[in-house]
Amino acid sequence: MDLVKELQKAVAAAADVEASSVHLEHPQDLSHGDYATNIAMTLAKERGVNPKELAEEIIKKIDLPFVEEVSVAGPGFINFKLSREFFTGSLKVIGSLGRLWGSNTNNVDHKVIMEYVNANAFKQLHIGHLMGATIGESIARLLQFSGAEVKKESYGGDVGPHAAKAVYGLRKLQKELSPAVIGEAYALGAKEYEENDSAKEEIDILNKAIYAGEDKDLMKEHEEGRKVSIEGVQEILDVLDIKLDRFIFESESAPYGMKLVEEGLKKGVFVESDGAVIYEGEKKGLHTRVFKTKQGTPTYEAKELGLETIKDEWWEHDQSIVLTGKEQAEYFKVIKEALSEIHPEQAEKITHLSNGLMKLSEGKMSSRTGDIVTAKSLIDNLVEKVKEQNPDEETARKVAVAAIKYSILRQQPGGDIVFDVNNSLSTEGDSGPYLQYALVRAKKILADSSKDDADAVAPEQPYDLEKILYRFPEVVARAQEKYEPHHVTGFLTELASEFNSFYAKEKILGGEYEGYKLLLIEAFVLTMTNGLWLLGIEAPEKM
Repeated sequence: MDLVKELQKAVAAAADVEASSVHLEHPQDLSHGDYATNIAMTLAKERGVNPKELAEEIIKKIDLPFVEEVSVAGPGFINFKLSREFFTGSLKVIGSLGRLWGSNTNNVDHKVIMEYVNANAFKQLHIGHLMGATIGESIARLLQFSGAEVKKESYGGDVGPHAAKAVYGLRKLQKELSPAVIGEAYALGAKEYEENDSAKEEIDILNKAIYAGEDKDLMKEHEEGRKVSIEGVQEILDVLDIKLDRFIFESESAPYGMKLVEEGLKKGVFVESDGAVIYEGEKKGLHTRVFKTKQGTPTYEAKELGLETIKDEWWEHDQSIVLTGKEQAEYFKVIKEALSEIHPEQAEKITHLSNGLMKLSEGKMSSRTGDIVTAKSLIDNLVEKVKEQNPDEETARKVAVAAIKYSILRQQPGGDIVFDVNNSLSTEGDSGPYLQYALVRAKKILADSSKDDADAVAPEQPYDLEKILYRFPEVVARAQEKYEPHHVTGFLTELASEFNSFYAKEKILGGEYEGYKLLLIEAFVLTMTNGLWLLGIEAPEKM
């Protein structure tokens, strides 16, 4: 049963309006009921009647088996209080659904390619990548939880100045290849490029040669460097529990992009300008962008066009979701508009989403070059802090990852975050470890219990914890529809807080209604487990 739809239909019939015009929300104070609508106040103005009197007329016509009480509050709010039978039945439903609890079939038969992480070869993942990786993984899981089939990929640069600078640096360092050494080599190459004219000339030559791909020895160096740097990326993704189906690189998309630019040039989509090929976006209220340089090489824009063709050849799909930093929002409008004039069917598949920047609240951590803070250094730092309290390596890793992911997923995607190491590790509330601790505590109660909850007797009044649990599918559906995991994060935080209040107030083992309380805790464990999975957070066995 879709609870919200049933309530909307009943109110709509009583008020003589369309169900779509009935807006329902949960009162902030649980004592005010489980749902509320302002429909009477909305209609009263246009009908020229008193809103409170209209509300009283509406509730007389509402009779639903799962609603215990309908009342009017304030100037005309209609409040619904769900029945004890509803909440008891809800716990049984949660238990029967298990890992499917909260899921839906809204996207069955829908195939999605989710592009995120965006790892560049010859560079280490920095803390900014943690934003896209965490949000993208959560969105992918939300889509899977709605029945969609999802393929996950990362698109990044493996050619261009950054690759040439790294190869130059590796030649100078003469060290055994490792992700850290490649990061050091890139930093060296970048510094030399800015300060040394002869180095700049050498790097520019390397850049063109890598692009041409004709020097076998150079391309072997390039391939080995790319392989090792991506292995370093994969190590971080493993820690984050992110499993990609594919890495796609610019060297793959460039040829496809060049073909599309030539095709678009013939169709008049692009025009030549001072030897380059451009898209005149300003004529459509967008940016004018270069797609082919004067030197005849494809730009990022051209490669981006080619990427969609690679996706089509790789796997038949209905939607191509691309998550990037928010600074690329205008850039993607141009890409999509240009593609719509060449291959409209590809452009229609693209959904572009944005994430903000991640900054540290203190400047104590820095990479060896001082230029960036790597994802690895942040994770390692957090793991060491956790181990001060809990020396178990696996537990420390899970807590550290939860601290990072929660900090990112607690707010709407697109906004910047300031990451505070100490606050992120707090078990007092509003943190990943706080959610983990609530789940671990609940599992411990179940492990220590010996009573069978099969014949559990419910108290006359529902516990407040029950009044939050049943909302989980609504929250998940909203997060799926809007591609916004923060709805789930906020719900789980509220749920964990209510569980901790329940734990503090009630004697569970050996107390009154023990069987029912255990049934309630089982439902909490399932809801929290499924919710944390959607966020990409795993709880340790002990904390």
